[in-house]
Amino acid sequence: MAGSSSPSIQPPIRHLQAVVDLLEKPALARVYAHVLHHGPVTVSDLVDATGVPQGTAYDYIQQLDAAGLVARTRDQRPYEYDADPVSLEISAGGETQAITPALITAVARREDNEDIDGFIERHGLDGLADAVEYALEYVEGTVNHRIVARELELSPLEAEIILQALEPVATTYADSAP
Repeated sequence: MAGSSSPSIQPPIRHLQAVVDLLEKPALARVYAHVLHHGPVTVSDLVDATGVPQGTAYDYIQQLDAAGLVARTRDQRPYEYDADPVSLEISAGGETQAITPALITAVARREDNEDIDGFIERHGLDGLADAVEYALEYVEGTVNHRIVARELELSPLEAEIILQALEPVATTYADSAP
């Protein structure tokens, strides 16, 4: 991120705290996801695109900037911000889970999509992370909803519902999936 106002390297714990905030606050995740996909953007652009109140948008941008997840790319007003994709892998109990921009974008859609919200309520963020990975494969055509249902231990109907809810997210990230 050229012209960054923040140091480009932040301590890993600071990144971890910021990523946890992204997973817990869908509006914050929405701001980050918008900057990531449409940056560089101004706070005014964020307010218009995300519906986040202006004061909250400024607070969120400052929080993300302090954590090194977004950076100011223009030093004149109105300031513009851009973001780099965050990627974090967590291992516990022999299990590893990746926190990716696709997962953060799915969380960002939680407030506006009751299917994603209900899925998180029933299966948690770990379940959503798994569903996002399968949704990427689904849009590539390598799995169908019945395979996803079997692998995630869901009913075929629930698998189809969450795959349809995550399809816009997966379509956005399909080209950048590992």
